[in-house]
Parts: sequence; C-alpha cells; structure tokens
Amino acid sequence: MEHLGLAYLAAGIGAGIAVIGGAFGVSKCANAAMDGIARQPEAAGDIRGAMIITAAMIEGVALLGLVICFLLAVKA
Repeated sequence: MEHLGLAYLAAGIGAGIAVIGGAFGVSKCANAAMDGIARQPEAAGDIRGAMIITAAMIEGVALLGLVICFLLAVKA
C-alpha cells in the first residue's frame, strides 16, 4: 500500500512541475515576442507566427509530461 501512495504522490508532483514548466516556457516566449514586436512593429506578423509555433511545441512537451504522469498513476 505504501508504494501505491508514493506512485500517486510522484504523479501529482510530476504533473505540477510539467504544468509550471509549460506555463513558464510560454510566458518567456510571449515576453520575447512582445519585446521584438515593440522594437520592430513592421515584423509583427513574422514574430507572431514564430511565437505561435514555439508555444505549440512547448505545450506539446508539457502535455507529454502530463501523459507520462497519468500513465504512472494508472499503472500503480
């Protein structure tokens, strides 16, 4: 019974870290994009497109981390 509780605890902590990491990555990406747009407004379209692609990749990695945590909780 002890191992089951530790597996759930690890899954919960891992999911929290994955969500925090994803949010931090997207916020850094958006911050850099806003700085770039403020410096060069004429390049706003290109910067926005690159930001959306990068944010999608960051969210994909965070979602993968959440799936791994879910599998850890289900397997236990």
